[in-house]
Amino acid sequence: MYYQRIRDVREDNDKTQAEIASVLKITAQQYQLYESGKREIPVHHLIKLAKFYNVSLDYLAGLTNVPRRLK
Repeated sequence: MYYQRIRDVREDNDKTQAEIASVLKITAQQYQLYESGKREIPVHHLIKLAKFYNVSLDYLAGLTNVPRRLK
């Protein structure tokens, strides 16, 4: 599921939930709900995360295991 992927990418980039919540302009608690799978993450947040981490939306969504970098 995507929520495991967004957690893995965050940890791979040595970022905290609070740091990513700040990027998305939401609370750390709300972001934690996304990572735990208790709340669906809106597409506009996924797009922002893909740009922030420089990976494809397919990668964040778990549709591919290849984190194609954006150009």
